Amino acid sequence: MATLIYAYAESTAVVGPLAPVQDPHAWDLCERHSAHITAPVGWELVRVEQVEIDDEELEAMSEEDLTALAAAVSEAGRVTTGLVETGEDPIEYEPTRDFNDPATSNHPVHRTKRIEEHVAAAKAVRRAHLRVVPDPEN
Repeated sequence: MATLIYAYAESTAVVGPLAPVQDPHAWDLCERHSAHITAPVGWELVRVEQVEIDDEELEAMSEEDLTALAAAVSEAGRVTTGLVETGEDPIEYEPTRDFNDPATSNHPVHRTKRIEEHVAAAKAVRRAHLRVVPDPEN
């Protein structure tokens, strides 16, 4: 197992040991994919076999990460209400639906198609904000 990290500023892809924390620019790879991965055209691929970090450094990083997270949450709390907006689901959940029937199944694949059809139908019915006005002289 390995982690692929893209360093966009340096145009470098780094394949190394599994990362201990999540990163939005990192992907965990299985052994097969980590062995066969290639870098995009014009980029450099760097393979790192082992990263040595002292336990003290790891603890210090964890404390810094927690402090940064606490500061970010505190800052966000000052500028937002904390309320989560919930949109009304256009298709109500009914546990009696037959999951084998695509027309009534609540499986995400089938349900998404029905929601898209529902939204498309609603858009087709909606009146445009511009309209043709007859000429008063005719």
